[in-house]
Amino acid sequence: MKGRQVVLGHLWGREAAALIVDGRLEDLALDASALTPLPPGAICRGVVDRLVKGQGGVFLRLPGGQRGFLREAKGLSEGRALIVQVSGVADEGKAIPVTQRALFRGRNAIATPGAPGVNVSRRIREDDLRDHLVRLGEAALAEAGAPEGMGFVIRTAAAEADDVEIAAELLELAQLATQVMADHQGGPELLVDAETPWRAAWIDWADPAPDAIDDTPGAFDAHGVTDAVEALLAGSAPLPGGAHAVIEPTRALIAVDVNTGPDNSPAAALKADIALARDLPRQLRLRGLGGQVVIDFAPIPKRDRGTLDQALRAAFRAEGTETTLIGWTAMGLYELSRKRDRAALQALAAAGGGV
Repeated sequence: MKGRQVVLGHLWGREAAALIVDGRLEDLALDASALTPLPPGAICRGVVDRLVKGQGGVFLRLPGGQRGFLREAKGLSEGRALIVQVSGVADEGKAIPVTQRALFRGRNAIATPGAPGVNVSRRIREDDLRDHLVRLGEAALAEAGAPEGMGFVIRTAAAEADDVEIAAELLELAQLATQVMADHQGGPELLVDAETPWRAAWIDWADPAPDAIDDTPGAFDAHGVTDAVEALLAGSAPLPGGAHAVIEPTRALIAVDVNTGPDNSPAAALKADIALARDLPRQLRLRGLGGQVVIDFAPIPKRDRGTLDQALRAAFRAEGTETTLIGWTAMGLYELSRKRDRAALQALAAAGGGV
């Protein structure tokens, strides 16, 4: 089926959402609370526990006896309370990554404490509409009594929303952000829970607006989401021409191996490598994988590496997750680093009894 579909359902007994574009699974939103009491996006009050000079950061005491790590040590002292937001997922036994740059997200806007001003998405090009949205944002900040350092990012979805909806959401976000960011007194405490998968889908997949939303019982099975998830858990990613890639997470890194399959033509390796490069952001996103990624591409002449580099840069350019393309190693492997901003699909399945 052509177009964008949002499918709401459950996986392993927990709320989940799927984005399908032109019949292909493009993204998943999953409930990570089975793995951690503080999933990415949760906002809490933490207390500085210990400064780590060599790492340029501090360890924090977080709610529920959890430990966090903040890569911002300037001006901080032990015992100080901070408002932080969980920014990623930690491996077992490691501190949870957090940031002081908390974001309060809505469908039409994002409240940005510490980043003043009302900034409108560049994709909204009409000057009159941009000016109107700025005025709505400024009015909401004034009505909420927001501090001078707070601002908004007006999202592209606001171009299709009515003024009443936008104004109400802006005011709600400004009031929530003002209240939470002022709550510095006390010990570790969860202040704003992470978004549920259904709400995250409503926020993240609003632009462009989906052509259909299916929340009926059995929707995941009807749209092939369940089968697609099972295929992802199998570890192999099919590529055109019978080629495939094997994606294996280990404790140290994510290993990716490209195989040409039955195609023995001279261009088979380059075709398989380019196909994997174009699909790799989606594969990592769906699997919830991040950290160091090492790719063993099918063997190609060094003169073709430039073509592959271009394919990788183009593929990751539109990806929202912070990714650094490091390049080729002496052994002919390719390295990249990707932020761990979501829980691994395999770990969630294991926690839910799925594997």
